[in-house]
Formats: sequence, C-alpha cells, structure tokens
Amino acid sequence: MTDVRQPAAGAGHATASRVRRGALPLALAAAAAGAATLLVVRSPYTPLSYGFCPSVLFLGVSCPGCGGLRATHSLLTGDLAAAWQANPLWTVAAPLLVVAWGVWTVRRLRGRPPVSAPTWPAWLVLVVVVGFAVLRNVPALVPYLGPAPLP
Repeated sequence: MTDVRQPAAGAGHATASRVRRGALPLALAAAAAGAATLLVVRSPYTPLSYGFCPSVLFLGVSCPGCGGLRATHSLLTGDLAAAWQANPLWTVAAPLLVVAWGVWTVRRLRGRPPVSAPTWPAWLVLVVVVGFAVLRNVPALVPYLGPAPLP
C-alpha cells in the first residue's frame, strides 16, 4: 500500500504569502544589481559619463550627493580610499543602507510587522546631510570633504 500524505492545511497559502512578501525586496535587489552592474561596467570617473550635477552647474556648490556615483563605483570595485575621496558620507551610508535592506527583507519574509522607529533618527540624518553639504563647501575643508576632482 502506498503512503499518500496530504499537505498541511494552508501550506500552499503560506508559501504564496511568503512569495508575495518577498516580491518587493527582490525587485529592489534586482534594480540595485542592475544599477551596480552599470556602474561597474561604465565608470563614472569618465567626465560627463552620467551627465552633470545641477548643483555644481547652476549654483557652483557640491551637494551632499556629489561624488556618490564615483563612491559607489569605487566601493563596488573594492577601492575604499577612492570611495572616501569621492564622497565620505556615502561611503559610510551605503553599507548601512545595505544592512538595513537586509534586516527589512528578513523581517518581511518572516511576516513580522515593520519596525516602528522613533522620528529622531530621521531628524539626525537630515542634520548630518545638511551639515555635510555646508561643510564640504567650506574652502578649507574641500580637500577632505569635497568630491575629488575627475582625473
């Protein structure tokens, strides 16, 4: 006689639910992987390879994101020193964002509710970004915080 086992009630529903919960993190990971591949293949160190920064063009100042593409390219190719020269804030923030994405993904796949964070971290990030934007345009600090000039 053959042993025919029936799947537990709701087993298919649990799998489908998990697939739905994983769709958004997977889509974001795929988009990030595509962008990362483009950044590795087409270097942002080539002048105007990705256009221009409107902040520098119209205002003559470096925004907090200036050098972010170059920093990401350098991080992806393992050149931490070049990443730091391009944008020190992004060099620190990018790995933290990857970890945050990983935690969010795991919580989402396990069906846990989103973390209800206090508002002060968002205000802290805003203060750090605005402070960085101001300090990186102070002439004495440009060699340390400003984006490195293109080769």
